[in-house]
Amino acid sequence: MNFAGPTSYSIDEDAKARTQMMDGKLLLVSNVADLTPAEVVSRYKALADIERGFRVLKSEIEVAPVYHRLPQRIRAHAQICFIALIVYRVMRQRLRLAKSELSPERALAQLRRIQHHKVSINAAKPIAGISTIDTRQAETLAALSIRKPTIDTQLSLL
Repeated sequence: MNFAGPTSYSIDEDAKARTQMMDGKLLLVSNVADLTPAEVVSRYKALADIERGFRVLKSEIEVAPVYHRLPQRIRAHAQICFIALIVYRVMRQRLRLAKSELSPERALAQLRRIQHHKVSINAAKPIAGISTIDTRQAETLAALSIRKPTIDTQLSLL
C-alpha cells in the first residue's frame, strides 16, 4: 500500500490525562441512585464472595448440576448446597485459626478414613466401635474443634 504524502497525528492531552488518572483502578458503576459509594463497594465485594462460593461448590465440593422439576426439590437442593458451602467455610476458617497446613479437602480425606464398625459373631450381641484414630486424624479433629468420636469399644483396624 502506498501512501501519498506524510501522515500526521495529534494527541488529545485532556483525554490522555483522564485515562492516566484511571489507569490501574477498578471503576464500579451502578444504576441504583440511592446507594452510597461505600454501599456500592460492599455489594460488589459480596457479589465476588458469592461467585467464589459457586466456584467452591463446583470444584472442591463437586456439586454437579442437577435438574429438578418440583419446587420443593429445587429448594431442598439449594439448601443442601448452601449448607455444604457453610460447612466448607467453617472448616477453612477453623483450619486457618489453628494454623493448620490442611485444606478442607485434605482434612475431609483424613476424616473419611475413620469408620464405625459393628461386628456380630454367630448369634452374639453385636459389638460397635470406631476404627483407631491415628495422630493425623486426631490433629485434624483438634484443628477443626471437633471432639474425637467415642464409643465405649474401640476396634483397631488390622
